[in-house]
Order: sequence, then structure tokens, then C-alpha cells
Amino acid sequence: MHCLIPLLLLLGPAQLTDFQAGFAEADVSPKLGMEQPGGYGKVFHQSFHDACKARAAVFRHNGTTVALVGLDALGIDRRSVLRVREQIQTKCGIPGPNILIGASHSHSSGPVGMVMPGDYDHSDALVRKLAYDESSMADLKYLELMEAGIVDAVCKAHSRLSVSTAAVGKGLENQVAFNRRFRMKNGMTMTHPGQNNPDILEPAGPVDPEVIVLAAWNAEGKLTGCVVNFCCHATTNPGGISANYVHYIEKVIQGYYGKDCPVVFLNGNSGDVTQVDNRNPKVHRKPEPWAEFVGGRVGAEALKVLLTLDRTAKPIPLATATKTEVMTKRPPSPERLAKALQLVKGDQKKADPTEWAFAKETVLLNAQIQKFPTAEVEVQVIQVGPLAYITNPAEFFCDFGLEQKKKSGFPFTCPVSLANGCVGYVPTAEAFSDRGGGYETRLTSYSNLKVGSGERITSMGIELAKSLKPGPVTEAPNAPPFKGQPWSYGSVPPEIR
Repeated sequence: MHCLIPLLLLLGPAQLTDFQAGFAEADVSPKLGMEQPGGYGKVFHQSFHDACKARAAVFRHNGTTVALVGLDALGIDRRSVLRVREQIQTKCGIPGPNILIGASHSHSSGPVGMVMPGDYDHSDALVRKLAYDESSMADLKYLELMEAGIVDAVCKAHSRLSVSTAAVGKGLENQVAFNRRFRMKNGMTMTHPGQNNPDILEPAGPVDPEVIVLAAWNAEGKLTGCVVNFCCHATTNPGGISANYVHYIEKVIQGYYGKDCPVVFLNGNSGDVTQVDNRNPKVHRKPEPWAEFVGGRVGAEALKVLLTLDRTAKPIPLATATKTEVMTKRPPSPERLAKALQLVKGDQKKADPTEWAFAKETVLLNAQIQKFPTAEVEVQVIQVGPLAYITNPAEFFCDFGLEQKKKSGFPFTCPVSLANGCVGYVPTAEAFSDRGGGYETRLTSYSNLKVGSGERITSMGIELAKSLKPGPVTEAPNAPPFKGQPWSYGSVPPEIR
């Protein structure tokens, strides 16, 4: 069962110049033959399904300008973020800390990693082979295209700024996303233990069914664009190059409002949340129907919110707050490294594929830490009235987002994962306890921040949100008092004859 939550935010200009909005998008689709990201080995795109995009929303109010970018990508490297921000600030003046770039985590998008070319040039021949020949690797030409697309989308959106009203509301969609981690009868926690495994006790974490939508209308009352926030891994993979289920969110909304209405998607904290229901007694959908199901239902809920919003104008504040910390990585033990080296130096064909893949990751992590022993972690809050977008650069657990929603002090809170950088999975400390475990806790070159980093990142976001003052929440105006005169057509007894 799902319902629309009729809590509405009314935004807009108290004076004509107070609030402006602009939206734009750019195609950042990879070419056929490029690598498909999302795994620990190489897979190549062989077909095209739909375009991957950089979608941008730019808002201006009382001299403050902010940009929200939804990127159809597995993630975005911190170095790409810094380059893009610098170019945007040079071209259209938006300060770097006011720019949010959130990757959707589409597993059917372009080659942005896991490995970045050049990062292992300091290592020996074995490590270089494991990194560059045996791992999923970014394509520098694609990164140039992607970064240029982000800059183009933001600058176009900035050029389209116009006097606008805006509103935000939220609905619920609770039939498409499920926590993939389960506590088992043996005391462990497992990721995807298998459909209808009788040893499943209960989910090890929550889901977040909220669909939060921020929308803007121009002076003529036309919807110029919207920003949608929802929490679910983008792993439906409908076939070939694709924005994943985000394509169908866009398709539903644009089916009503037209293709000139950009839909910016920002993924919530979906590190442990996917479309897969491990307790589903029925056969799972095939990839494309599954993508349609997830994106279609989220898009339909977003459309319901849009159709319910009251567009009455009210003044709104825009504000930003950021904090960056350098966080340490957890290295593999000498015993673990020695065992991994022995395995990767042997015959790969005779090794268990999973054991070999994570042995490779152990060797790569050891080499990585020699050059990059720490990671730069930025937490950013962008305020739009009583709505706060709180970012993290991780595949962040859903629990963290729910805590931020509870403690941010804002009526509307949108956690945004894989934003402004990528540090891999960041689980809760509980996931590393004796009752923990599962895929997300594996130590790899992708996921390696020290235990407790997630709790620190969460508290940073809450602290930043609390440093800002939420704008007012306004419900639709009350109807006038009853005047004592019912409708004359209907105020009659039954007429039988």
C-alpha cells in the first residue's frame, strides 16, 4: 500500500527577482565497445538502449546560486568533480562548493572506474597487469566527454534562469526496493542469500520509500523541470547502454509534461538497497520489465506529487554548507596479502573466480595505499527553502540516510549518495561486528575506509544541516468558513416520483 503525503512546500518570488530556476541536460552516453562498469573485471558494451545524461537544475535567490546535477554514471572520481567545478565557476560563476554532482550508480553507463588510468604506474608489472588488464577501468576519452557534458548542462541551465515559482512534496513507493542484507540462522549477515532461502531470519537493514520531488514553474505556469530523490541501487540493467531505471522515471514524467522538462535524479543512500526481493515467492522479472517496473512506479509517484503541488509563490532561502575531511583507509593484513599474492601468481583458470577476484583486489589495495593512503571525503548540504540535500561520496547504507532525515532539523531531507566523489561502500559499524558480514564489508581497492567512517560522515551532514535555518513549510490555503448556504442543487430530499 502506498499513499501521497500531502505536505507541500510553496516557494517562489516575493519580488520578481527573488527566485529563478533553470534546467538543462547533456548526452554523456559511452560508445559501443567501451567498458561497462559495476564489476571487478572487464565487460564491454555491445548494444544501446537509451541515452545516459547529465541533468542539471540551477536555482538563484538573493544573490546565491546553486546547481544540482544528476549524472547517469556508476560514480564520479573526486578529481573529475574538482575539474568540473573549476570549469563551471570560470564559465558561469557558480562557486564550486555550491555545485552538487550526484551519480545515479547506473551499472549500465559509461567507463568511469573502478581503476583510474595511471594510478598504479608506481607499482610492479604484476600489479599493473591486475589493475589495467584484469580490472574495470575508466576511459580517459570518456571522462573528457562526461565532464564536458556536466559543464555544458550546468551552464545551459544557468543561461536559462528565469523568474519562477517552485514547490516540493513527497510521496511513498514501497513496492520496488528492498534491503539486500539478511540476518541468517547461523548468526551471520549475508548479502543476497538467495531467493526464499529458509535460513533467512530477517532483513539486516531498512529501506526508504520516500519519493521527494522539487519542481519549478516559469512565469507562464509551465513546469520547466524537477528534481527527484529516491533510494535504490541502479542495477536493473534493461539491456545495453542505459540510464537504468532512471530512464523510465524520466519517461513517465515527460510523458505528461513533455520532453522539454528535464528530470534530475539524485539517488538516496542505497548501498544496501536494490530492486531484488530475496523473499519474493514468484519468479523475478527479466531485466527490461524490471527496469520499467522500478522506474515506472517511482516516476508515477513523482508525477502524483507534481500534480498535487500548490504553486502559490512564497519567498525561499538558498544556502550551502560543506566540510571536507581526510579519512584513512584500512590496509590488508600481511597474512591476507601474502595469501592473495600466492593466488594471483598462480593459474587463474584453476582458481575459484570469486576468490581470485578478491585476491586481486587485496593486491591492488596494498599498492593503492602506498600512493593514496587516505581519501578526501566531502560532505555538502544544499538548502532549498525547507529542503536539505545532504551528500556523501559513498555507497552509503540506508540507515545513515534515515538518521539524517530524523535529525537534520529540516522538514524535507534528501540524502544523496555517490556525490562529489567516490569512496566505495561505507557500511555501518554494526555490519563489521560479530553478527555482521556480507559483500559490502569486503576489503577491496574500491571499498576500504576504516570502520566508523560512515557514522562520522553521517554526523558531519547532520551538523552542517543544523547550521542552516530551514525555510517555512506552507500548506495549501484553508477554505473560507461555511456561509450557511449549501449547494441549492443538492439540498433536497429524495425525489421518488
